[in-house]
Amino acid sequence: MESHDVVIVGGGHNGLVAAAYLARAGRSVLLLERRGEPGGAAVSFRAFPGVDVRLSRYSYLVSLLPGKIVADLGLSVELRRRRISSYTPAGRTGLLVDTADDARTAASFARVCGTAADLVAWKRFYTLAGRVAERVFPTLTEPLPARSRLRERVGDEEAWRMLFEEPVSAAIEGRFADDTVRGVVLTDALIGTFAAADAPDLRQNRCLLYHLIGNGTGDWDVPVGGMGALTSALAGTARAAGARLRTSAEVLSIDPAGEVRYRHRDGEHVAAAGHVLVNVAPSRLATLLGEPPEQAEGAQLKVNMVLRRLPRLKDRNVDPRDAFAGTFHVNESYDQLAAAYAQARGGTIPAVPPCEVYCHSLTDPSVLGPAERAAGAHTLTLFGLHMPARLFAGRNEPARERALRATLASFDSVLAEPIEDCLWRDADGNPCLEAKTPLDLERELGLPAGHIFHRDLSWPFAATPEQAGTWGVETGHDRILLCGAGAVRGGGVSGIPGHNAAMAVLRGPVPGNRSR
Repeated sequence: MESHDVVIVGGGHNGLVAAAYLARAGRSVLLLERRGEPGGAAVSFRAFPGVDVRLSRYSYLVSLLPGKIVADLGLSVELRRRRISSYTPAGRTGLLVDTADDARTAASFARVCGTAADLVAWKRFYTLAGRVAERVFPTLTEPLPARSRLRERVGDEEAWRMLFEEPVSAAIEGRFADDTVRGVVLTDALIGTFAAADAPDLRQNRCLLYHLIGNGTGDWDVPVGGMGALTSALAGTARAAGARLRTSAEVLSIDPAGEVRYRHRDGEHVAAAGHVLVNVAPSRLATLLGEPPEQAEGAQLKVNMVLRRLPRLKDRNVDPRDAFAGTFHVNESYDQLAAAYAQARGGTIPAVPPCEVYCHSLTDPSVLGPAERAAGAHTLTLFGLHMPARLFAGRNEPARERALRATLASFDSVLAEPIEDCLWRDADGNPCLEAKTPLDLERELGLPAGHIFHRDLSWPFAATPEQAGTWGVETGHDRILLCGAGAVRGGGVSGIPGHNAAMAVLRGPVPGNRSR
């Protein structure tokens, strides 16, 4: 048996953040990672034989990583802002949101909507969201506030009602008339979340909130060098501070007394610690503890591509380099999203799968090798919505193929040529195309039924009076803390749960955040 102050189970980016903070504070830290390298879902791969392109294979954009964590840990990372927020094809035209050119955005709204009313509503909606972002985001690395205290901090009843109390359908349907514009707003409420716009449990609102508040701006940035550059920087910082990162180490069980049994190379080992920080899903933690696991379900199809060139568009008013530089929405109108949800809920792969696409290499060409860059190659990442794990259960291989074919057909419907005609070929002559279902993500990353947030996202306030003043990482066992996406205020590439778990070890609960 070996002893440490802290054992961290899981070497994703949150576990690395926790390891870096704790080791820099003088704690002895052992991190155990099942895969052969740290990084979890935030890694880069050369996924295709003979193709020198580093894909951000699972997670691909950064919004929620606080500048505070980057500064605290002295991370050498560059996050590059995308000028184009989004492009959405609408027949022979499309809706382009250019954050640096208001006139261009206004002209695009006029072509799609016919009037200026939705543009005015758009500006009002995102102004309110911006106020919430500025006031809520700093609280994510503080002890949990009570709901009433966070409401006071927001200080805007219209914004609070819009995001925290009413289904997002009320805000969308009450503010916007155009079906395309409605869909663009709704998509941020559905990434990794299988829900209807009017779901009464407000899962979609929680998802929307986290997509709008990152760093107080809501910007989704490209990590230069790919996601692996971020986790490599974190791993290097943790190691330099003295943390021991042990890869190819599969955790077998956790004892509430602080003992972790794991398999590594020559056999089984036991590590004892004052605290065990768990950077795996809560359902996996329950299994390791011998407790009944909670249920979770992912709902997305992930497709990675390398292209010979960007595809031509039906819309001749926009350059493909602009259209794909931001988030490219495919068949994600409000009505199309509702139809796809109804079909998936009924147990069938949507006939016209909604999805969104973005091109990392337009913002950061460093992910391309010299030959690929000179030849005009590009990466393309597609994220398909309303593809719940239940559609693939017991038939993952054939269902993946059907879902991929339907999704590529959906994508082709808004292009002037088939996307498959634009694919790069690998060293074996195969097209550079790979698809991951929720069940693939469960097998490869341990995500429960492929849930990219480990479980449904939580509100960024205490659920009970007793939870106020804690860090939102506590479990039913004093020595065991969550430090992954399943913690309160977890989800996305943020490092926030890792920071908060480290603070729970170093500082403990902080009184004074409870409701008056």
